[in-house]
Amino acid sequence: METTPSRILITGGIVIDPANDVEGARDLLVEDGRIRSVTEPGGLDRHAQGARRIDARDLLVLPGLVDMHVHLREPGFEYRETIATGTLAAVAGGFTSVACMANTNPVNDNAAVTEYILERAREVARANVFPVGAVSQGLEGRCLAEIGEMRRAGIVAISDDGRPVADGSLMRRALEYASMFDLPVLAHEEDPSLAQGGVAHEGEWSVRLGLRGIPSAAEESMVARDLALLPLTGGRLHVAHVSTRGTVELVRRAKEKGLPVTAEVTPHHLLLTEEALREYDTNAKMRPPLRSAEDREALVLALEDGTIDAIATDHAPHHPDEKDVEFEQALDGVIGLETALPLVFSLAAERNIPLRTVVRAMTVAPARILGIDRGTLSVGAVADITLFDPEVRWTYSARDGCSKSRNSPFDGWELRGRVRMTLVGGRIVWPLGPTGTIAGS
Repeated sequence: METTPSRILITGGIVIDPANDVEGARDLLVEDGRIRSVTEPGGLDRHAQGARRIDARDLLVLPGLVDMHVHLREPGFEYRETIATGTLAAVAGGFTSVACMANTNPVNDNAAVTEYILERAREVARANVFPVGAVSQGLEGRCLAEIGEMRRAGIVAISDDGRPVADGSLMRRALEYASMFDLPVLAHEEDPSLAQGGVAHEGEWSVRLGLRGIPSAAEESMVARDLALLPLTGGRLHVAHVSTRGTVELVRRAKEKGLPVTAEVTPHHLLLTEEALREYDTNAKMRPPLRSAEDREALVLALEDGTIDAIATDHAPHHPDEKDVEFEQALDGVIGLETALPLVFSLAAERNIPLRTVVRAMTVAPARILGIDRGTLSVGAVADITLFDPEVRWTYSARDGCSKSRNSPFDGWELRGRVRMTLVGGRIVWPLGPTGTIAGS
């Protein structure tokens, strides 16, 4: 990693900053890790003596991306991913901040584990790391975790992600208690009694392939339950990885009623359908499962109209031995930090979705849900910045990626657009050379 000067002038790029309603040519001056000025092109030349100049012609200059749903696997599962490798994958994909889920070993259900994650992040991370604490002790769904202590230690949300909170009374208490600390509850919505034994969406392809299905109702019934709890609790509900048309409608109606609910969608649910399982590809096995074409269309429309607030990768690394097995035995989940932005931009181009819509969903929207001061290029803000080339075409190879794991359904895809540079706190942490190499390392 190269040494970064204290002053950087980024010129010639197109700035998209939804937090400040900016979309157009701007120059940015970074000083001492913060954004000092954002002006019309050429306006900073006489104020930037001694600054390193970065030519951003033909590039988009974005607020550093915020991924509110990542599994970094450390502590306990370092053979899949570490905080070092996961955050390297993050900055390679333009993400400057990641919220890491609690399903580590030991589970992040107490202040000691939260503090350990933050300490490791200070030592090795390239991106900002924001821990998510567990809802329940050991993710067992019986007793609340030490939410107050974890909040004081640094968590930004609570979630048992990977497992649903099946007990409605526990979810009610979680929403009530989290509201005392202004924490959102990130909910993995799935009724275990309806999903039991399922490995794919209950639909055309589960029938064709002879796989046990997970009905859409497994997700939708749990979402309906938790929305009904909101008026009782004063809590904030965030629906993680929405996958069905019915869930979209439930969230839309709840928002119309003014309930405090937000939602996220993953790039793989926006891009793929259940048909991706046609060859029993375990890299397309995830939870919630890939759904029907009608569900996918509803997710895209919900992103466009704002029903879905955020795009999150649900980056879930697994060792090859956990994926190269029979389909039913393979673990759920895919990696996604390095491919998310090109995939979403390609979708936006295909569907004529305004770029600021997808940038908002990957920057300021998740930052606001988590209550963190990121996702903006405001003057005075921490200089987390992503430079993205929207036109270059390249072929993604999971084997050559920065993540420790390779379980991507997009391996071998030709992608449009690539991150050229990522700055975290004004420090260049990902400078990609013109041939795809990491320059200056």
